[in-house]
Amino acid sequence: MKTTNDTTALEKLLRPLPRGLTAELSRALINLRADTETQTRYDALAEKRTEGKLTPAEQEELEAIVRANTLLGLLKAEAQSVLAHAKPA
Repeated sequence: MKTTNDTTALEKLLRPLPRGLTAELSRALINLRADTETQTRYDALAEKRTEGKLTPAEQEELEAIVRANTLLGLLKAEAQSVLAHAKPA
């Protein structure tokens, strides 16, 4: 899973992001959702994990989805911050 070093590296990577985010792009990021197939797969893997029935390959797949979702969450937080500080049109 995610380590402190991963978090620090990701924070450094995303630090300049707000400079490049427009209000339009920020709204698009905030509205971004997983497609039905990905969400269904995540739900199935999460249920198997709860039941203790994940294979090692499925565990890796689940962790990859969680990492992607974490990154998306960070992007959405940055986008929300941009919109909160945007000048009204």
